[in-house]
Amino acid sequence: MNVVILAAGMGKRMQSNLPKVLHPIAGKAMLQHVIETAREVCATTRKDASDMGAAKICVIYGHGGEQVPTAVAATVSEEGISFAKQEPQLGTGHAVAQAIPYLDDAVPTLILYGDVPLTRSASLQRLVAAAGSDQLAILTAHMADPTGLGRIIREDGKICRIVEQKDANAAERMVTEVNTGIMVAPTIALKKWLGQLSNQNAQGEYYLTDIVASAVADGVLVTSAQPDAIWETLGVNSKVQLAELERLHQKNIATSLLEQGVTLLDPARIDVRGNLVCGRDVTIDVGCVFEGQVELADGVKIGANCVIKNAKIGAGSVIKAFCYIEDAIVGEQGQIGPYARLRPGAELGEDVHIGNFVEVKNSQIAAHSKANHLAYIGDATIGSRVNIGAGTITCNYDGVNKFRTVIEDDAFIGSDSQLIAPVRVGKGATLGAGTTLSKDAPEGKLTVSRARQITVEGWQRPVKIKK
Repeated sequence: MNVVILAAGMGKRMQSNLPKVLHPIAGKAMLQHVIETAREVCATTRKDASDMGAAKICVIYGHGGEQVPTAVAATVSEEGISFAKQEPQLGTGHAVAQAIPYLDDAVPTLILYGDVPLTRSASLQRLVAAAGSDQLAILTAHMADPTGLGRIIREDGKICRIVEQKDANAAERMVTEVNTGIMVAPTIALKKWLGQLSNQNAQGEYYLTDIVASAVADGVLVTSAQPDAIWETLGVNSKVQLAELERLHQKNIATSLLEQGVTLLDPARIDVRGNLVCGRDVTIDVGCVFEGQVELADGVKIGANCVIKNAKIGAGSVIKAFCYIEDAIVGEQGQIGPYARLRPGAELGEDVHIGNFVEVKNSQIAAHSKANHLAYIGDATIGSRVNIGAGTITCNYDGVNKFRTVIEDDAFIGSDSQLIAPVRVGKGATLGAGTTLSKDAPEGKLTVSRARQITVEGWQRPVKIKK
């Protein structure tokens, strides 16, 4: 199947230098949502009809120059995607015409919009089925207030044309069935109809909708399909509309999670900007943000106002309030936070406790170990049943290179210790509070590094001098 995605609009009302289609919904550019849906539809279509051929997606860009192709290359696979520049912008029909060199005549063409990001695959599949191989099918919707939208004009129940708001007469403006702009057409006929378009209208543009009249004149049946919900057809022309679609999308995600059995303490206060996979009996408090690929196993509890990105949280773990977790793994029965930060490369074993204001980066911490207060653990390998005292720092960076700290099983690291890497603490070793460790600490022994405590006799505390 051919797919043409119109993404050339300037988006003046967005008040931004960023091309409109690159503004995000749920952490992904609107255009990325549309491309992913198009690929899903094409994959399903190929399964249903082996003669449909491979997907060919052509993105029509204009305003913003190479920002659009560059952004696509950075976020999705470019396999099967081509780009055509529309310059100047002379209307939707002119935009689709830019894709003509990239279209396969043997398969139908689906036309989508880069600023209509929430259309679901199931609705588009119905549209494709309605079109078959030789009909023109339009995704239409009934709206209580169709102001500003093209009206579907029918005669004897059959679609005969589409009239734009500015060109409609009083009777036509009373019609509530509207054109969403999304359609499927037989490609050879589409190329012919595009060549017949005129810009003799109120806008002075080449309307894609005018191909309906051409199809009727050629005796091609014009059919329709409807989306499951009106919001699937909503586009974005301003930051207000962008925010409205964001909340709609997040509401849908929250509803899906609730239906799966996840407990959301307030479904209106969760943001998923990626893919959130939850096991049974997961509880999520308010204000949490999930980015990228996040997996929460059975019985996980997430406290309020946490940010979790590309992470796996093991069964029974509790993430307390105000934690930031990124590219990290938490084992089963973990206790994290509040106010903890797990940075990329943090891998925690079973029943590991990471407390308030503790930061872990590129480190592996084995089962039953704990760092409960005010510590930095970076580039470290820590064994089981290790206690990291408050104020402990692994000094992993010399200003140029980074080095590793190894702490073996059952070691006890006293508060306010500094471990200057590369250094090893042996199994069962103890570091006294305040130790600065620059050499390996032998296993099973107490190692202390601190100045001798003295008391200065006769010392007087300074007093404030009167001015």
